[in-house]
Amino acid sequence: MTNPMIAGLLLAAGGGRRLGGRPKALLDHQGRPLVEHAVRVLREGGCTRVHVVLGADADVVREKASLPGCVLIDNPEWEEGMGSSLRAGLRSLSGSDASAALVSLVDQPGIGPTAVARVYAAHRSPATLAAASYEGERGHPVLFGADHWAGIAASAVGDRGARAYLKEHASEITLVECGDVARAYDIDTPADLIHLE
Repeated sequence: MTNPMIAGLLLAAGGGRRLGGRPKALLDHQGRPLVEHAVRVLREGGCTRVHVVLGADADVVREKASLPGCVLIDNPEWEEGMGSSLRAGLRSLSGSDASAALVSLVDQPGIGPTAVARVYAAHRSPATLAAASYEGERGHPVLFGADHWAGIAASAVGDRGARAYLKEHASEITLVECGDVARAYDIDTPADLIHLE
């Protein structure tokens, strides 16, 4: 059997409301837009195909960020929260040859390729559900086998993303400890900008 296609799905639509309306994809990290770093992490972690969901200032992100080879998806409903971006991203993958989506968030630069590779390696079939964990607490990235996409999309509302679906299917989730190789902080407020280089 050939290797299954596991697509990276980067949610990068947020408007950075608590950052004074600075879109998170465009925050400066190592001299480049943060979205570029997040895509690189997914690729170095094993995802050869990466879909990126854009929202706030999508045109500016397309103009300023170098995202060659990525599938860029505009989410006009991004202000509704992460759930709408997750739905848009999964919709872009449905009907493709992807067996799973490995989902990461643009505002978590403390999660690198090693954590992505660990979660990627937990894939067994389209029925797989896996997530990074940090000292036993479930976090990102998460891997959704294709069998789960419809159910996740149906329950992804507001800013909850897949939380309700994962709670319902908790016994099926493979937790992959990543606390030794990643830090799962979010860039949400001006105080968090200290984490960017």
